Amino acid sequence: MSALIQPDQMPGKATAATAATAASGSRLAVRRFLRNRLAVVGLGVVVFFFLFCFVGPLVYSTDQTHTMLEQVNLAPSGSHWLGTDAVGHDELGRLMYGGKVSLIVGLAAGILATVIGTLWGAAAGYAGGWIDAVMMRIVDAGIAIPALFILLVVSAITTPGPTGLIVILGVVSWLMPSRLIRAETLTLKNRDYVLTLRAIGGTHARAITRHILPNSVSTIIVAATFQIADAILLVAYVSYLGLGVQPPATDWGGMLSAGLTAAYSGYWWLILPPGLAIILVVWAFNAIGDGLRDAFDVRGRG
Repeated sequence: MSALIQPDQMPGKATAATAATAASGSRLAVRRFLRNRLAVVGLGVVVFFFLFCFVGPLVYSTDQTHTMLEQVNLAPSGSHWLGTDAVGHDELGRLMYGGKVSLIVGLAAGILATVIGTLWGAAAGYAGGWIDAVMMRIVDAGIAIPALFILLVVSAITTPGPTGLIVILGVVSWLMPSRLIRAETLTLKNRDYVLTLRAIGGTHARAITRHILPNSVSTIIVAATFQIADAILLVAYVSYLGLGVQPPATDWGGMLSAGLTAAYSGYWWLILPPGLAIILVVWAFNAIGDGLRDAFDVRGRG
């Protein structure tokens, strides 16, 4: 009968040993991540931009709503550190304001896409058979259609705000995470603790929520970081084409679109800061994802 004891009902010593092993693995993953210099720099860049966009406006307060024609396209100076745009808005304040929208939409959309993909992939991999085949053919069909094309079509029809962009991005971006989680589930569902749970009458939902998903957390976290980077880039694409959030709201892609024509007149401060911000944030999330992937990769642990 001892062989049929459910893993989460083992005696205290076994539970303590499992917890100690998990804590040791977490500490090892953190040390491996911190040894990856690019990942640490990427984490620092992300923290800086979050502080810049969410705390910065409390220190550097500007009016981003009203038009001020008397200070249009002013060069950087002591009163306007990054100059002003075509309607007199302070460019540094607008960079903070637009970055807040880009980060919120990218973060929320990346998390939503990862959640949808995780649930779909785990269900498909655990069910197997024809259910898995049908669910993954749906994923393959979705991957065949470029996400950017779907996003542009829907944005042109509805002209969504930040909330709408989050939903649209989450719906069109969950396909790749679902494939990753399905592959992870296919290996985990044949582990002894899952087979034991099924042998004593445990439900499929319990097997997925208590064993499959917790043991896939490293893959989920890595997938989420890449999804956030992709979402920020997709938001910039759509806003650059004028189909993102509408004025007076803006994001970094919208700032690039608004400053493109002015850049030919020598107003570099209208296009260079938002362009660099997009590049740095997207690179930072990709670097964090690479660092997390290496940190959780047991094959590389010494």
